[in-house]
Amino acid sequence: MKPGNIFLVGLMGAGKTTVGRLLARRLKLRFFDSDHEIERRCGVSIPLIFEIEGEAGFRAREEQAVAELTAMDGIVLATGGGAVLSADSRRRLTARGAVVYLNARPEDLYERVRHDRNRPLLANAEPLARLRALHAERDALYRGVADLVVDTGAQGVQSLGRDLVERLEELWKRSA
Repeated sequence: MKPGNIFLVGLMGAGKTTVGRLLARRLKLRFFDSDHEIERRCGVSIPLIFEIEGEAGFRAREEQAVAELTAMDGIVLATGGGAVLSADSRRRLTARGAVVYLNARPEDLYERVRHDRNRPLLANAEPLARLRALHAERDALYRGVADLVVDTGAQGVQSLGRDLVERLEELWKRSA
């Protein structure tokens, strides 16, 4: 683990972008969101990438973005929910920074994202069932790369940010 970089993993709606921006401000680091970077580079939305290239095409772009972003120093990176599906991305995340898994119950995630039309994996008749399936499929992968696991269900963003800064500083002290 390289002190200074923070990589946030977790399902859609877990708060990676919101918490990431807050951590970057507090720790005076640069913030990146891999999904936003992919959209910026392609000039189109993620749902359109899924429509044109399918999930496999999007995952290839995601793996490339994670490779480039994790090579940087002094950043907070909010990864896409599926970034951990790639073994190469998992290896890069664990080697280049502190990985924080923002965990939330699928029911809480559903409440946060149910009106968001920018979630191609939830564009079906049963989005809550899909979130439950994604959680079951990916939870072990998130935990496998995580240096810290944080439940985002109950606490507010400011409180979560303070707690995370303290836990990260302790983690970096132990690894120094």
